[in-house]
Amino acid sequence: MNGKPVDILVTNAIVLTMNADAQKFDPGFVAIRKDRITAVGPMSNCPCINDCKTIDARGGIVMPGLINAHTHAAMTCFRGMADDLPLMTWLNDFIFPAEAALDQKKVYSGSLLACAEMILSGTTCFSDMYLFEDAVAMAAKDAGIRAVVGEVLYDFPSPNYGPIEKGFEYTEMLIEKWKDDPLINIAVEPHSPYLCSPELLQKASALALDNHIIMITHLSETFSEVAEIQKRYGKTPVAHLADLNVLAPNLLACHCVVLNNEDIELLHQFHVKVAHNPESNMKLASGISPVPKMLQKGICVSIGTDGCASNNNLDMLLEMDTAAKLHKVSTGDPTVLDAKTVIRMSTIDAARALGLSDITGSLEPGKKADLIVIDTKKPHLTPMYQPESHLVYAARGSDVDCVIIDGKVVLENRRLLFLDPEKVMDTVDQIAQEIRASVSKIRHR
Repeated sequence: MNGKPVDILVTNAIVLTMNADAQKFDPGFVAIRKDRITAVGPMSNCPCINDCKTIDARGGIVMPGLINAHTHAAMTCFRGMADDLPLMTWLNDFIFPAEAALDQKKVYSGSLLACAEMILSGTTCFSDMYLFEDAVAMAAKDAGIRAVVGEVLYDFPSPNYGPIEKGFEYTEMLIEKWKDDPLINIAVEPHSPYLCSPELLQKASALALDNHIIMITHLSETFSEVAEIQKRYGKTPVAHLADLNVLAPNLLACHCVVLNNEDIELLHQFHVKVAHNPESNMKLASGISPVPKMLQKGICVSIGTDGCASNNNLDMLLEMDTAAKLHKVSTGDPTVLDAKTVIRMSTIDAARALGLSDITGSLEPGKKADLIVIDTKKPHLTPMYQPESHLVYAARGSDVDCVIIDGKVVLENRRLLFLDPEKVMDTVDQIAQEIRASVSKIRHR
């Protein structure tokens, strides 16, 4: 057993804790023992320990790792395959046919590539909805990144499990298999109201509540979706879920672009969490989510990248920049979504959205040691008046120098320690060749 009081000491940093008091230490330190943070504070209180690993931040920013609240990791395999298309054309003519060619091995490799990209750009935790999610969990585990994963459920047969009854069995298998893992958490994930029957949505909600885990779904992503649900059920998607008793504090609703005031009130009333995906929504011309209105109501809003097929990157620092600027121009108010708010949305609020705020999302003694070091000695980060401003408006993924997840250094001096990125990229390039041939055959039948 390791008897050292400290295993890792991160020193000489501008420490943004993201705790309830928004404490900042400049210069500051973070002490880690095993998988936990043991101390955070000013350098004047830093312990002097000779036999621990010391990471000198050299005046850079140390903060909680970024949390990608919504993505589809294995869609790295489809990056750039079908750009500049409407959502339904993109889905029905390209994505669904391509997904029919997927298997567990391909999903594992695509997810491993996503993990490499996310770690390199400062993400320490991501929430995933896709196919063959056991492979996603294994990839995250092998990469050393924290993840919330769930198998997508919908009314039609899945390339993974077949009929929906098997989908619930697969989800139950995931819950049992990963229940005690320190990095992997499972969610129940029906795709959306337009691809899931009322009975499916209610069953999914009950399964999540029975297992004390979160449920994740796409909700009110496009005007066409809202029109379709209005046609079927005579109400908005949000009101539809309310009538089904699916709205609940354990629900994470992704996108939430097309909302009226009554929808926002329902999300607030039932303490639903929201994952905002600005770049994907912009690229697919889905619209602009009324995030400022939701924040004013006290709704917990997080930020996600969505998948690489509709973004086309997993860089949360770029997503934060987009989120802040998009809502300023859409509202005509330069004060909305200020930098500090956007950072909270990408750290502690995202942890709340995923049900993980007790263990991650802020730098506090007792929490898991999930943190990143950003090298600020760069021309584009000089001078620095406000570190929060730099993070949102000037920093980029390539500025992340070190990443620690669950007390383990997974990126040091820009070098991945648990992954061979060249090997992973070569594998996904080969998968892309197979997918290209498969989709071409399907589309020309």
